[in-house]
Amino acid sequence: MRLSARVDYALRAAAELAVAGDGPVTAEQLARAQAIPGKFLENILTQLRRAGLVRSQRGPVGGYWLARPAGEISLADIIRAVDGPLANVRGERPEHVDYDGAARSLQQVWIALRASERAILEGVNLQHLVTNELPEQVRSLAEDPESWVNHTHR
Repeated sequence: MRLSARVDYALRAAAELAVAGDGPVTAEQLARAQAIPGKFLENILTQLRRAGLVRSQRGPVGGYWLARPAGEISLADIIRAVDGPLANVRGERPEHVDYDGAARSLQQVWIALRASERAILEGVNLQHLVTNELPEQVRSLAEDPESWVNHTHR
């Protein structure tokens, strides 16, 4: 799985907003806190606002804040807002690609890959992230990444 800089920055900025609470945080404060290029961050925040994940206010006391509680915004929500669908093949959903001959089973692999990505990215929300209380499945995979591989190859 390849995550773009845009996704990385969006997740980091959203985490900062999650710990900031209800008050507005300026784009400059977010950029400084996570060492994100300011102009790049402004575009990302616009995308997050359009997706209904953050709200904004202009003016001297303006800034950004989460539109919903951190526990209700999954990492998948943020990724989709800035990069589109979690897994696609040549811009298509895995269910819409067909292969012939020896490659016929590839479609099933892409569907399974998307399902495993979704299980993790939809199961982790900003609250999990900022409190460092990740779901057990994620923690155990992170502590022993080979466990799933070894389990499936027995």
